[in-house]
Amino acid sequence: MLLIRAALVVGVGGLVVGCGADSGTTAEQPAAIASVHVTATPRPSPVISQATTTPAPITKATAKPTTATTSKEVVELRVIPFKKRTVTDDSLPKGEKTVRTKGVNGTRRLTYRVTFVNGVQTAKHLLRQEVAKEPRTQITAVGTKVDEPEEPSGCDPNYSGCVPIASDVDCSGGSGNGPEYVQGPIQVIGTDKYRLDADHDGIACED
Repeated sequence: MLLIRAALVVGVGGLVVGCGADSGTTAEQPAAIASVHVTATPRPSPVISQATTTPAPITKATAKPTTATTSKEVVELRVIPFKKRTVTDDSLPKGEKTVRTKGVNGTRRLTYRVTFVNGVQTAKHLLRQEVAKEPRTQITAVGTKVDEPEEPSGCDPNYSGCVPIASDVDCSGGSGNGPEYVQGPIQVIGTDKYRLDADHDGIACED
């Protein structure tokens, strides 16, 4: 009995692989060849995943508020108070006061540089100052005069010379009884209170 081992021939991509006959075969006996055709199943192409790029959100820049800076010169007027001075006056009674020169206030002009930011004042600098009107000093006079009291002279002011002041005065050498006497003639310059001018001619004690 002739044993023949079949040779398997597989064609894969043109490559023939064979298995030889067993040692019991002869060269004259061709080996039975069984052909097996294998159909290659095409592999699916790999799926290339495309990354989806999400665009970054667009951020709008917030506009910064604008700053408006302005400046201007401002002029201010200020009062300069007048000064006071006191002088003495010996023609006025002591303690009496009178204003000789009335005081007047002056005026000072100040110029500033004022800065504003968005309408709000932020700075103020003095640029210059000047006297627009000079003040006038007030002068007050104070009296120093002292009236000395008149000492009584002892003479009656109604007569010239010195007719003593007494309860009664008579002409010397006359008939009167005094108690005081006066030597004439005497001029009556007021009231003849002692009745020394008998003939009323203005001359008393003329005899």
